[in-house]
Amino acid sequence: MQAQATLGRPRSKRLQRIRERGIALLLAGCGLFSVMITVTIIVVLAKETIAFFGLDEVSITDFLFGTQWNPLLGADKHFGIWPLVCGTMAVTAVAMSFALPLGLITAIYLSEYAPPKLRAVLKPSLEVLSGIPTVVFGFFALTMLTPALQWFHDGFQVYNAFSAGLAVGMMCLPIVCSLTEDALRAVPRGLREGGYAVGANKFEVSVKIVVPAAMSGVVAAFLLAIARAIGETMIVALAAGSAPRLTLDPRSEVQTMTGYMVQIFLGDASNFGPEYLSSYAVAAMLFLFTFILTVIGHRVRMRFREVYD
Repeated sequence: MQAQATLGRPRSKRLQRIRERGIALLLAGCGLFSVMITVTIIVVLAKETIAFFGLDEVSITDFLFGTQWNPLLGADKHFGIWPLVCGTMAVTAVAMSFALPLGLITAIYLSEYAPPKLRAVLKPSLEVLSGIPTVVFGFFALTMLTPALQWFHDGFQVYNAFSAGLAVGMMCLPIVCSLTEDALRAVPRGLREGGYAVGANKFEVSVKIVVPAAMSGVVAAFLLAIARAIGETMIVALAAGSAPRLTLDPRSEVQTMTGYMVQIFLGDASNFGPEYLSSYAVAAMLFLFTFILTVIGHRVRMRFREVYD
């Protein structure tokens, strides 16, 4: 009786049910709000994109298969999306060539090799990079990376895809490193010990056992970084340039899809002309790319997902 008295008064079951129901409603409201935001974005993009393709001077065939993008200058305007897609892919390819291998190697070191005290310092230091404003990366690419590249080779233009891609890769590096390291750390200790038991060394256990076991998380981190690079705005607007062209040369000035939208929303184009509405069509194409990456990431996670007891 004395022990029961020290526990305090029993809670009211009615009050507890009301509180739990309130928490459930709050969580459901937050989820519904997120869905409503997504639906609103899709509706706005679809409405303005349909209005763009309804104009007389715009053809959906030219938009999807055209190789010239010239919506602002001259009477003969062209709305071929491929120069913008090419510029976006060039910057993304450079960024991922830098961020993915370096992020994977760093994550393996932090997970398998680094002492706990060193890991406690290095991982937060890397994650600080994700808090740096992207405009700072853009100015860094324009004032530091580009002059260094021009000193190394005079073929680099003032605005180019390579320096912008390097800056985007630096921005994506913490995403790849942090998420990949979390996936590697989630692999059970028993798999590592089993590898050591059959005579494998630390490198073989890390590369041949731990990384394949965490493949779903690693691929998810990679795809998230790719989607982040495709949607980056300020870095490419400052460092990549504003000349849409169909080229594979990373030394050249290019324009990405997000860079074009920045150019349009600066206020130089009319809110009712095809130039303004074309930005929504480009945004819809960008949304489609990220949606495809999300679907692929989900399928890959389900395909390579490992469940441990």
